Amino acid sequence: MKSEILMLVDALAREKNVDRETVFVALELALASATKKAWQSKQKFAEDADVQVQIDRDEGTYRAFRRWEVVEDDLFELPDVQYLLREAQEIDPSKQIGDFVEEPMEAEDFGRIGAQAAKQVILQRVRDAEREQLLNDFLDRDEKLVTGTVKRLDRAGLIVESGKLEALLPREHMIPKENLRVGDRVRALVLRVDRQARGPQLILSRTSPDFIIHLFELEVPEMQEGLLEIRAAARDPGLRAKIAVKSNDARVDPIGTCVGMRGSRVQAVTTELAGERVDIILWSDEPANFVIKALQPAEVSGIVVDEETHSMDVVVQEDQLAQAIGRGGQNVRLASELTGWQLNIVTVEEAAQKSAEESESIRSLFMSKLDLDEDVADVLIAEGFSTLEEIAYVPIAEMLEIDGFDEDIVNELRERARNVLLTEAISTEERVEEAADIATLEGIDAATVATLAAAGIHTQQALADLATDELVEITGMGEEHANALIMKARAPWFAEG
Repeated sequence: MKSEILMLVDALAREKNVDRETVFVALELALASATKKAWQSKQKFAEDADVQVQIDRDEGTYRAFRRWEVVEDDLFELPDVQYLLREAQEIDPSKQIGDFVEEPMEAEDFGRIGAQAAKQVILQRVRDAEREQLLNDFLDRDEKLVTGTVKRLDRAGLIVESGKLEALLPREHMIPKENLRVGDRVRALVLRVDRQARGPQLILSRTSPDFIIHLFELEVPEMQEGLLEIRAAARDPGLRAKIAVKSNDARVDPIGTCVGMRGSRVQAVTTELAGERVDIILWSDEPANFVIKALQPAEVSGIVVDEETHSMDVVVQEDQLAQAIGRGGQNVRLASELTGWQLNIVTVEEAAQKSAEESESIRSLFMSKLDLDEDVADVLIAEGFSTLEEIAYVPIAEMLEIDGFDEDIVNELRERARNVLLTEAISTEERVEEAADIATLEGIDAATVATLAAAGIHTQQALADLATDELVEITGMGEEHANALIMKARAPWFAEG
């Protein structure tokens, strides 16, 4: 028995390229399973009994035993696998909570069925260990791309075989209209590793923006040398992509280097991406300049940046509008993904109209709140003032630089603005106090409470009675936020129900 077990362990370890301990553990589980089945066939104990087998790693002998876990009295629920502490200490006074009471079992003749079950457990454990080893070997190489052959197609996607390793290319990560068949060579990005999956644990993607970055790294040696890098990428898989490149060496032309001689490098990437057109643009640390480059080939006439909403109004001439937006909004969508800014394309006429409307709104604010005439309000707007806070707290020196403004005018304007802001703050505080019931809701701020109070909504009940679109209209918040707030206000309804 000694030589047979040790020889089996050594043979399996060599054949499957796994360590001996893994095979020993698999063999112990198999023998324990077969032992348990043999004893259960004789109705000697319950199905949930804990049967263990330990193999001596040097001698190859093994022993079988049943065990119970030692638990406190109030946790004793399963007599087939648990032992009371006081009873365990009667057997061995050194036993403590969490220890085990063991009872030796006689070796059994497993028979053909038991032997077959043992073999299946061993092979399954060894297969799992072999698969884990293959995966770990691949991860140790830190490879970002997998090149393999399409082995089969199932409902989840394509199963790609790379050496002895299998990977899954899900349908949603396949390039649309790309016709891959069994036997085709395919390259894809390693998207993630799913160690819990029973099937392939490597999940691939051919649609991720990172895929195009790593493809260029293969084609452009200067990237591997650190002379240039791709700072951002956006894709409409199979149709069009944009990448932003930056040179780390003034002697290297980033765009020309990525394009290659007669377009050879970018063409190799395009071919791999099923004909996907690639626009290569220069990276810029200045957001507005970066957006202008990202929208190429459209020509931009101007940009209005809104830092608060992280958006930009991009102004173009009427004849550039279609090109800036692109077919189906493709160009502006990719530019937005590339730059990370929300982009709104508007014509020169639309921009002028929007600017006029904003100026009129600010003019009305200044005239009504600060009791100014139209000319003074226009001067403030022309100098870039748009809020009462700016007038109240901007340094005096800056306002004194405005033509026609002396110290008396500036101090008067600042005083009026501060008085208005103080009055509004007091009013807001009073409204919040009036709507104290609403203020207790999680996720609501004082400004929203004050807005609701101004609209006559002072209680959670009144808020709960609103429809989502009504709350959006009153506060200007997003629909999702409004709906969540209303549901919190309605929580007592469901609690009562």
